[in-house]
This record gives sequence, C-alpha cells and structure tokens, in this order.
Amino acid sequence: MNVDLRPIGPLPCNALFHQAVWILVLLVCGVSRLRASDEWPQFRGPDGQGHTEATGLPLTWSDKENVAWKTPIVGRGWSSPVISDGKIWLTTAIDDQRSLRAVAVDLETGKVIHDVEVFQCDSLPTINDKNTYASPTPILESGRVYVHFGTLGTACLDASDGRILWTNRELKVDHKEGPGSSPVLWRDLLIVNCDGVDAQYVAAIDKQTGKLVWRRDRPGPHNPIAEFRKAYCTPLVIEFNGRAELISPGASRVIAYDPQTGDELWSVRYAGFSNVPRPVFAGGLVLVDTGYMKPQLWAIRPGGSGDVTADGVAWRCARHAPANPSPVVVGDEVYMVSDAGIASCLDAASGKVVWQERLGGNFSASPLAGDGRIYFSSEEGVTTVIRASRDFERLAANNLPGRMLASPAVAGRDLILRTDSHLYRIAAAE
Repeated sequence: MNVDLRPIGPLPCNALFHQAVWILVLLVCGVSRLRASDEWPQFRGPDGQGHTEATGLPLTWSDKENVAWKTPIVGRGWSSPVISDGKIWLTTAIDDQRSLRAVAVDLETGKVIHDVEVFQCDSLPTINDKNTYASPTPILESGRVYVHFGTLGTACLDASDGRILWTNRELKVDHKEGPGSSPVLWRDLLIVNCDGVDAQYVAAIDKQTGKLVWRRDRPGPHNPIAEFRKAYCTPLVIEFNGRAELISPGASRVIAYDPQTGDELWSVRYAGFSNVPRPVFAGGLVLVDTGYMKPQLWAIRPGGSGDVTADGVAWRCARHAPANPSPVVVGDEVYMVSDAGIASCLDAASGKVVWQERLGGNFSASPLAGDGRIYFSSEEGVTTVIRASRDFERLAANNLPGRMLASPAVAGRDLILRTDSHLYRIAAAE
C-alpha cells in the first residue's frame, strides 16, 4: 500500500494529531508484518500444510556455508521447530529419555534460553528404534506453548519464562511405536489424535485449564489384529461451506468431526493403518494418506454426512505415495515424496501423475513449499530443492551431518532445520 503522508497546506492541531496517529498505525502495522514473517506456530507452518509466503529463501548451504548459527540440542527428539515472538521451541528427551523437556532457542543468536523439564518418567512404554518420546511438535499462541508427549502427558507453558501452567496425563494409549501425533488448536480447544493398539479416540482439552472437554472413541468395527488399529496422524481443521471440519485420519478410515463437540460429520473407509502424513486441503478437496502397508493418496470431497466412501472420493493415487512425509499443494499441482525417495508431481484436480523422479535417500520429514520451490529433507540429512513446476528441475542438494526426520520451519527468509544433534538457522546468501 502506497500512502502519501505529506499534508496539503497547514493543518490544524487536531489534524496534525490524527496524522501522527495514522503514521504510528502504519509503522506498527509494518512492524507487525515483519514479526508475522517470523511466526511458524505449528507443525507445517501457519496453515499447517507446509507453505511459506517468504521469498529469497536459501538455495544452497552446508554445515559451514550460509549458516547464521548452529546450536547443539541435547537428548533425542524429532519434534519439528516452531517459532513465535523471537523464540524457537522444540522438545527433547534426556537421561535415557526419562526426562521430557521443552527447549526455547533465541531466534537471533541461537542461544538456549529455556530448558524446562515438563515430565519425569519412572518407566517408559515400548517404542520403535526410529522414533523418540519427543516426536510430536509443539504448538504456539499468544504467549503460550503447548507440548504433547503422547500417552506420557500434555502440558502448557508460559512462553515468556517457561513456567508450567498446567499438565494433563489422562490421555492414555498404547502407541506401541511411541508418540507421533501433534496437537492442534481450535478456538479454546487443544485437540489430539490418540490411536493405539488398545484404544483409538480423539480428545479435546480446554487450553486454559488442561481439563478434558470431550473424547470420542473411533467407531468400529475394528481390525481383529491390534497392530492394525494404531495411527500417528496430526489432524487438520478446515472451513468448508461455513462449517468447521476436523479432518482426523486413523486406521481403516478418516473421520471428519465437529471440532466443537466431537460429533462425527462424515467418514471414508480404506485399508491402511499407522497413518502419519497430515491431511492437506486445497481446491475443494481433502488429501488423505491411507497409511501402511501400501499407502495411497486419496482426494475426498468434504461437506458430506455419514459414510461417504462410495461417492465422496474424487481420485486415488497408488503410485509411490508416502507412508510418512505429508504432501504439499502448490497451485494446481500436488507434490509428495515416498519414504524410499521417489518424488511425484500430480495434477490436483484429477490425481494423474505429471512426473516421478528419484531423489535418493529415505524420507520422513514433510516437504516445504515456498519461493517457487519445494524443499525435501531426507533422513540422511540431504535437502533436495526442486522447482515447483510441471517440468522436473532439481535446483540444489544440500547436506548437513547427522539424521533429519524433523520438518523444516521458516523465519523471515531463513530456514530453521533440526538434525539429530543440532538446530540450524540457514540464512540466504546476500
């Protein structure tokens, strides 16, 4: 917005006062926009779907090149970094993962400014060797940090000083492979998927008090094999035709709930379990991954009622769909990468494959879309950058030492990347 603030001739005192106020408003709004560019409040960013509006993002880097700072993170954790008010938050587990902690890092300097033990666990449930007890990503809002460690507990911290405001350890479930689902916020509710081998439900907690507001068990019939009942997906709240829908994939079906009450709105059945990728909503379609053993990407029409499996699915893609990384939509295309490193571009309206190319490596982190590019980070620490286009073009491949399962975040026009040992701020070359 271009505004000419020069007065035309002399102004009376009250006009000068109003002009000064208007200038102040413009300045404050400008500062707010700058600060907003440093906000990455949840798993997969502001919209929860892996997009950034930033331009001038880094294209090339290494452990030495274009690194603004590099900070060791003690312990084990695959939670993705989230950012607000000049702080990066993540979780980790130390002391043989018995001490579950929330860590805040100063965005400008990389210095650790809060390291809070949230829960101390005398005993720990079983876990997959690839997973950690600090894998769910925190979520931030208005001076608060909400952290979730699955069945081991959920908590709210004061973002200014790290004080624990409340804890909740009611959401019990046998994950078998360890926690994975990250929480989401909707109005006054913190909502979590809880899908284990013993119980499968969705729960909403009062974000002010930590008290349980509603819990909805996933309806049967359930697979007779308990192993095939678990899931690790982060839900997504969408608005469609004036109605809020909580899109919550689990084993064997995706269910859309009313986020206020937990009432079921619609569902779609599929064959799959251990679902991980977060849903995406674009072009009037909800994209859902069906999970192991043979993952497929399904495009579903929202707004239905009851079981809409027969007529609610617009298209299915069974070729090289991911079991862990979430897809991302840019314009009219869907981009995704399989766990084995096959990247795909699909037509978003029809699901038809535009191209498929091998990136190399294994993938768990979800891709980032921004600045006309897609960033894919492999477990081996290599981030491949491609052009967001119907013609495949590899722009760069950037290596950091260590493993990388956490998804990237964006601050301004810099990338925040987490490996198994460090947190990096990757700055664009001037």
